[in-house]
Amino acid sequence: MNEEANAVGWDAIDREMSRLYGDQEPKHYGTLLPYSLGGQDPLDGISAYKADEPAPHWHFVTYGFTELYDKESDNPDDSGYGFELTFRLAREEGEEEPPAWALNLLQNMGRYVFNSGNIFRSGDYLDANGPICLGADTLLTALAFVEDPELPAIDTPNGRVEFVQMVGITRDELEAMQTWNTLGVLSACLNHMPHYITDLERASHLDIPAISEAVQNGMREEGSNTGFLYVDQLAWELGKKGWFSKSPSTLKLGAKQAGIIGKLLQGRILKGKSLTLVGPEIRVVFEAGEKPGYEAGEDEVRLMLDEVTAGEFSRKLLPKESVIELSALPGIAIQIVKTQIKDNEGNVVEVIG
Repeated sequence: MNEEANAVGWDAIDREMSRLYGDQEPKHYGTLLPYSLGGQDPLDGISAYKADEPAPHWHFVTYGFTELYDKESDNPDDSGYGFELTFRLAREEGEEEPPAWALNLLQNMGRYVFNSGNIFRSGDYLDANGPICLGADTLLTALAFVEDPELPAIDTPNGRVEFVQMVGITRDELEAMQTWNTLGVLSACLNHMPHYITDLERASHLDIPAISEAVQNGMREEGSNTGFLYVDQLAWELGKKGWFSKSPSTLKLGAKQAGIIGKLLQGRILKGKSLTLVGPEIRVVFEAGEKPGYEAGEDEVRLMLDEVTAGEFSRKLLPKESVIELSALPGIAIQIVKTQIKDNEGNVVEVIG
């Protein structure tokens, strides 16, 4: 049976969108050459619908993270990766075509998933390290992920499909999600961001006192849900213990993530939870304990911190080049090194630290 005759996964998505938009013909952008045959775009297609409520916006939906045609995977429960992405973008008056950058962003998400195998679920976040719309004058430099408010999960002949919506967020909103949790922050913002519509021109929602207070209360009462954090600038150098020269073992961290790690230590260790940093070649695990200490292996370092040491460490972890020593952990130094932020072409656009 050919694909057109057996597009059961595609048809299931179409039915859900028709439930919302009736006979509206969406703007659809297909892929001429499939990714599997050397094409540049991993997703088979993206549709964009005009929505007027609760505010004018484009409602994008992807086709390609799930099994659109015949069932090929061995997982009977989920269709493909188990989700399709949606994206709601504020629509200008008189705008008849969805912005090309939004289509490119969704295809970039496809490349990330197809190349890494990592998937997106409600509650996830992703730092874009720059404007989500390249070249735009916007504060939105990261993405959060949440269940699409109008598209519940569906069961298809190929398995379950969830509709996970991308939401553009600011740097400080990202930090709030890391130090508390994504869904808590998004919920606090909902009255000012109905249906989680992304608006490139908006300011940070944390500038609104009621939202900032709700986030601070959540951090204080619940701590952080971030138990694992990938850190590209993470290294461990074993110290020297010779007769004539001694040097401490050194934990190296990038300045960009030093500040957020300090906040995470408060939200994890002080709540009795561990925090794991995952780097290119080493894992560093911070654990709550009554007595400070550390154990170092070939590819993992474990640091035990009591409340006093965790507090001292947290206060000293700032996004600037420095060397930190902790009174309760003699023999260890923490070196904060500069972070270079680069664009897609490898050019340095910002230096932190």
